[in-house]
Amino acid sequence: MKRRLLVLLIVAAFMTGAQAYAHHSFAATYFEDKTVKIEGKLVQFLFRNPHSFVHIEAPDETGAMQRWAVEWGGAGQLGGQGVTRETLRPGDVVTITGNPGRNPADHRLRMVSLRRKSDGFGWGGKPGEVVD
Repeated sequence: MKRRLLVLLIVAAFMTGAQAYAHHSFAATYFEDKTVKIEGKLVQFLFRNPHSFVHIEAPDETGAMQRWAVEWGGAGQLGGQGVTRETLRPGDVVTITGNPGRNPADHRLRMVSLRRKSDGFGWGGKPGEVVD
């Protein structure tokens, strides 16, 4: 009986560890100690789990237009903060502040804050903060 319980505990520990290992570290992909601000036109909003993405056409540091992939929270998390799949639409002009990706050629950011000029909608500044 004790042997069976020990085996079950070991199996459970390995399964839990595998799940924790499977989720990537943001620090491996993004510089968490730096921020970049971009302003441009929303091309696509992917409202999904485990991470939503906002795709923006905006100039890079040289002024050349680029398509930026901005990683955001999952649909469940954002939904709990008042963001829905209808919140952002293609053509919206937005200003995004985010942590830049470690490979500059990827034009990736991790969302820190978002502001829409047309109506002043905002998200972020503090984790999970929706600003109207």
